[in-house]
Amino acid sequence: MKKLLLLIFSIFITSLSYAQMVDAPPRSEGEGPFDRLIIRGVHLIDGTGSPATGPVDIVVEGNRITSIRTVGYPGLPINERRRPQAGENDKVIDAEGMYLLPGFFDMHAHTGGGAQGTTPEYVYKLWLAHGITSIREPGSFNGMDWTIRHRELSEKNEITAPRISAWIGFGQGNNSPITNGEEARKWVQMIHKKGADGIKFFGASPEVYSAAIDEANKLGLGTMTHHAQTRVVYNNALTSARLGLTSMTHWYGLPEALFEDKIIQDYPLDYNYNNEQHRFEEAGQLWKQAAKPGSNKWNSVMDEMVDLDFSINPTLTIYEASRDLMKQRRAEWHEKYTLPSLWRFYAPSRISHGSYWLNWGTEQEIAWKENFRIWMQFINEFKNKGGRVTLGSDAGYIYKLYGFAYIQEMEMMREAGFHPLEIFQSASLKGAEVLGVDDQLGTIEVGKLADMVIVDANPMANLKVLFGTGAIIVDEENNVQRYGGIVYTIKDGIVFDAKQLLRDVEEMVNAKKQEEGFTITQPGLDY
Repeated sequence: MKKLLLLIFSIFITSLSYAQMVDAPPRSEGEGPFDRLIIRGVHLIDGTGSPATGPVDIVVEGNRITSIRTVGYPGLPINERRRPQAGENDKVIDAEGMYLLPGFFDMHAHTGGGAQGTTPEYVYKLWLAHGITSIREPGSFNGMDWTIRHRELSEKNEITAPRISAWIGFGQGNNSPITNGEEARKWVQMIHKKGADGIKFFGASPEVYSAAIDEANKLGLGTMTHHAQTRVVYNNALTSARLGLTSMTHWYGLPEALFEDKIIQDYPLDYNYNNEQHRFEEAGQLWKQAAKPGSNKWNSVMDEMVDLDFSINPTLTIYEASRDLMKQRRAEWHEKYTLPSLWRFYAPSRISHGSYWLNWGTEQEIAWKENFRIWMQFINEFKNKGGRVTLGSDAGYIYKLYGFAYIQEMEMMREAGFHPLEIFQSASLKGAEVLGVDDQLGTIEVGKLADMVIVDANPMANLKVLFGTGAIIVDEENNVQRYGGIVYTIKDGIVFDAKQLLRDVEEMVNAKKQEEGFTITQPGLDY
């Protein structure tokens, strides 16, 4: 029996591991931090949920915000007497008419690796180019030591990368499966000693799971679970929250907590979890098996999760292709920014994770549209009752490209009913709260660290201006133009040219295409 458990454990960890060994190169991008940086005339969205205000001048000294000063009123000239005066050696950014927000937190962000053929430099630049200054790495399956090392390099700004919070996949680094509570506690103590920030679970036996969560809470480690169908029968999202789990990712485990007439999902009798069309097709049937919106069960589960201060990171976008495969496959950024190896990884396959398009069609997409409708209603109501919702993309799978997918997540939150200010709050302050850094990050306030996003259009009016490809407008002379796009991403007081980061990525992709003689084609076609 022990040999069987070891075999299963080895296969599971191997299937998640990317075996990536390459490191990010030393940082050669970004200016600063400066003794004094002044951002002039910008409209401020501070991340607290407050409406935009401005124009303001913001002063950063080193990596700290030291002043936020209103310098005028919309439609009137700037009052020069109110402005902080710039010294000869001060760095000044003229941001008049632009918008400034707190740096974004991607709370489900994988760096990729061997299977996708991505490098840290490629992924980090795409993230920063889309304003992502902090990420939670759930699982750290490039290796615990690798992720913690990159976290430290990023903290020192020795590499071009967002801040990294290292959440280790449960059992990683163990030579054998964890089979009891004592072993679970020892493993948690081990990763804590190594410097982990948190744990990602896929589920475990009740004894092991509860012991690990309890020990993590005692040591101040964060906990999150992807309630995999192979383990959700032990603990759904509500029972996990009762055990002290602090957050969940995706949505598996929520419908199961809302079942009224069953305890196990209504699987077809030929279902096989390793057949990913089965896995994702049947997942699209799950929400309609749950208690009806507005029912006593629906409300009681939601209310208890709010009372337990439970956090949900839905990652709506990673399933978006399930409701419209062609739209996600033909997204315009793939041509310029998707590596050949990543494009091949996305292709329909019985092997690659998330490439479940074995026989995907109209019926599956319609089911998923209904699935999304109910799921979005739950998330919006959870937020409205005071529940914490964060943003995450899980990019690198299912035609979702790093950075771009995060902005798509914002659009889906808007579809779910979130006001843009609620989206930006979830993207910044709520993520900072989960990581326990809201005293330093998550809002634009005097005394906090200078992680900022500057965009040259109003993101509340159109979230598409945050895409690296910008948004489309037709001017009064009937000329089609692009506008928007993040201009600067500031992390720890260092100013990155977001558009230059995208040009760097484009050069990487072009080099790989030329090396391989590669052209993007559609599955089963030569064009």
